[in-house]
Amino acid sequence: MAEITKVTQLTRNPYVNLYELDTVNRKQRPGHYYVASRARKTDELELRTRTQKPDGVIIYSLYGEKQDRVVLVRQYRYTIDDYIYEFPAGLVEPGEDYHDAAVREMKEETGLTLHPIPVDNFLAKPYYTTIGMTDECCATVYGYADGEVSQSGLEDTEELEVVLADRTEVQRILKEERVAIMCAYMLMHFLHDEEPFAFLL
Repeated sequence: MAEITKVTQLTRNPYVNLYELDTVNRKQRPGHYYVASRARKTDELELRTRTQKPDGVIIYSLYGEKQDRVVLVRQYRYTIDDYIYEFPAGLVEPGEDYHDAAVREMKEETGLTLHPIPVDNFLAKPYYTTIGMTDECCATVYGYADGEVSQSGLEDTEELEVVLADRTEVQRILKEERVAIMCAYMLMHFLHDEEPFAFLL
């Protein structure tokens, strides 16, 4: 089995950091690997704590009297220097329950009020985003949203528009736009399932 012999923190930033790992592969050859992490210091990395916790939360919510629209954000991302469709999402604050984080983030990003629905733990537990480069885990909260769209809670660093997409618009988005993969999979359910949350039952 591969082994990590040393971990060196290369950056010190508040939201994401880069770590260099000295490694030995399964054939006992030394090498280096780089990990991006929400951890602020080495002893907070999951490879050290062995504890899986949600760094962030992703919100899949339906909107409207008929729950026939899904809440999306079209957000500018530096990584691609362009806009991409995503679900509302955000970081979980230290000590904060991720359900509470979802309600807070939905209000901040969209102005809407989220009403989470209870689901089995395995459907909402944190799953990894891009395990080849980061130990980031995100939990998913499902629910219904109501209220009026507002962007008054956005931070200066956030550049996004709220999209309340029906099935026709979702189909267009999947065909023509850049979409985050976790969002895309859920939108496929929304597009093709008569009851979008049926897979939660």
